[in-house]
Amino acid sequence: MAKSRTKKRTHVGANNPKHKAPLTGRSAVQDPKSMVIRIGAGEVGSSISQLAKDVRQVMEPGTASRLKERRANRLRDYVTMTGPLGVTHLLLFSRSESGNTNLRIATTPRGPTLHFRVEKYSLCKDVRKAQRHPKGGGKEYITPPLLIMNNISTPGADANSKVPKHLESLTTTVFQSLFPRINPQTTPLKSIRRVLLLNRELAKDKDDGSFVLNFRHYAIATKPAGVSKPLRRLDAAEKLFSAKNRKGGVPNLGKLEDISEYMIGGENGEGYMTDGTSGSEMDTDAEVEVLEDAPRRVLSSKARAVAKLESADTAADTDERIERRRVTLVELGPRMKLRMTKVEEGLCSGKTMWHEHIHKSRQEVQDMEKRWEQRRQEKEARRKQQKANVEKKQKEKAASGAKRNKDGADGEEEDDDDDVDMNGYNSDLFDEMMEQDEMDSEGLAGDAEEAIGQQMDEDEWEDEREEIAG
Repeated sequence: MAKSRTKKRTHVGANNPKHKAPLTGRSAVQDPKSMVIRIGAGEVGSSISQLAKDVRQVMEPGTASRLKERRANRLRDYVTMTGPLGVTHLLLFSRSESGNTNLRIATTPRGPTLHFRVEKYSLCKDVRKAQRHPKGGGKEYITPPLLIMNNISTPGADANSKVPKHLESLTTTVFQSLFPRINPQTTPLKSIRRVLLLNRELAKDKDDGSFVLNFRHYAIATKPAGVSKPLRRLDAAEKLFSAKNRKGGVPNLGKLEDISEYMIGGENGEGYMTDGTSGSEMDTDAEVEVLEDAPRRVLSSKARAVAKLESADTAADTDERIERRRVTLVELGPRMKLRMTKVEEGLCSGKTMWHEHIHKSRQEVQDMEKRWEQRRQEKEARRKQQKANVEKKQKEKAASGAKRNKDGADGEEEDDDDDVDMNGYNSDLFDEMMEQDEMDSEGLAGDAEEAIGQQMDEDEWEDEREEIAG
């Protein structure tokens, strides 16, 4: 007899892992997730709506890119869904009555919240129009960007500064938590395709308590270093001929007699043109060494043993596969100039931890702490009272239900006793008699009774007619 087949995909026997393994170079903790929301979707305008879409692209892939807001949605609706969906951050765009564009970055579920005013911004389409060779639309958004922060912390800042030290540390922590952590030793370079740059503008005046951030978004592009531009174009043309779509990129050699005229550069055709002889200054700081990823054959155990013995040759071969490449950044957009206005302790509510324009003395801060502590105690007392009232109502409801069930059971017993005393109407024999009567009323007996009744009515009418005639 053939052995019965077991479905390993859907049955309990499937040995599927509950949690996916983290990507190479990532930490084992869960990656953060964000939601970019327009508060008052019909009131912010088309430009702010497009800015929100551009910021969603920056936050890819750990964001809700297909989120649809409605006019009836409120902040409470989104906060309620952050827990079931595992959302860790909310980026809220809104427009005030005076026309200012605001951005709030909130950490769920308990805050804090950073309030920014968007002083200037440029959309992605505006950035692409200003570029000669724009980049984008490829595989850049498959992996999260690399976060780079500059000048966030001031060397001489302390707790009594206009921008205190703890505020700078808090801002750094909030922005770092927006993206997953990476391990520099194990993260492959190909997984880093974008850069998010946050540069803080230092205040010109020491008494200036402003906190301004410049938001920039770039794509990382690499080119071979130490190779002339004509040779790079020929290399690109060779790759282009091997591809299916052959559009552009091939150098025009129609006016040249020999390819050497194209390859040899400099004045009077002296020598081979490189980056050093092309007239441009060499920038070695932007060059990195990358190990070329070439397909290799899987070796057997014996071949691996032989390869270990020839470790010197293998090291030399590895050096040959190292390639120097020049790193360039191409801006993707959007651009934003963010001015921090205040910081709240909770999620878009709670105690104000810092304000740009309102500064309080130590006594005022202590008074505010007392008021917030009093509010917290009152809120806790109300919560306890509500909980006690709910428990009391539940107990009363349970007791009344039990009493009602008991009274209903006693009433049924008394009715049963009374029915037994009444001429046996509650007996099984009475039920059978009633069923027989019902059956007869629908059968032949009912028709005979109806005929007899009609005949009696006719006889009575004849008697009365004779009396009238007499």
